[in-house]
Amino acid sequence: MIVTSGAMFDSWAAGDNYETYMGRWSRQIAAEFLRWLAPAEGLDWLEIGCGSGALTSAILNSCAPASLLATDNSSDFVAHAKAHLSGTRAEFRVADAQALPLQDGTVDVVASALVLNFVPDKVAALVEMQRVLRSDGLLSLYVWDYPGGGIGFIDAFWKAAAQLDPAAAELDEGKRFPFCTAEGLAALCGEAGLKDVDVAAIEIMSEFPDFEAFWHPFTLGAGPAPGYCMNLDEDRRADLKSLLAEMVGQQGPVRLPARAWALRTRKAG
Repeated sequence: MIVTSGAMFDSWAAGDNYETYMGRWSRQIAAEFLRWLAPAEGLDWLEIGCGSGALTSAILNSCAPASLLATDNSSDFVAHAKAHLSGTRAEFRVADAQALPLQDGTVDVVASALVLNFVPDKVAALVEMQRVLRSDGLLSLYVWDYPGGGIGFIDAFWKAAAQLDPAAAELDEGKRFPFCTAEGLAALCGEAGLKDVDVAAIEIMSEFPDFEAFWHPFTLGAGPAPGYCMNLDEDRRADLKSLLAEMVGQQGPVRLPARAWALRTRKAG
């Protein structure tokens, strides 16, 4: 099977399938991120790329925001998050991270979870985040450590896939998103004029009760690895499943780390 573009499998619009594949780990890492960020209560928040609402929910539960505008450029994700968080203080809106629908200096915190790698002009997005912040406002975001194999279950999937289909290596997020490192984030921040940036690793453990539970999310089609998996014919998919089972173990729970790089900085007064 010859594949030339990873973007062809970036099917993130199905909120429920994304939740099964990545959302549960996104919720756990969101909680760890906010503990590390340690923001004050009663602030005005803007979230960029709310997805299925993992970070949105964590902000509402632990940060006591005065207001929270959660945005995403996917109307499907906005609808999904809004439906699951109705009746909260959060407002939801479809918006482009590179052209935010806010006036200058109108929020205290800008947060973005696991989305910068999908923004075409990352520097423009970082500049926009600064623009809408008040003086001394907090700019914060995090991305999965794809280049470092930081999402163990995805890293294992692509290693197995590449053994059977060398072209699959081109779809590995580690190759597609090389900036998702401490050094890469620092370099982007420098281009955007951000100073005194603090970058740190945050990590959780992804655990599946057995191999079938580990394998199931790859059959749902939401995301690059599931998209690739479900594009295979049945025999090749069975070969991939068998090899992956050998790699991670067929008996008992499957436990693999999931690591992200987080950054925070203050807007100069």
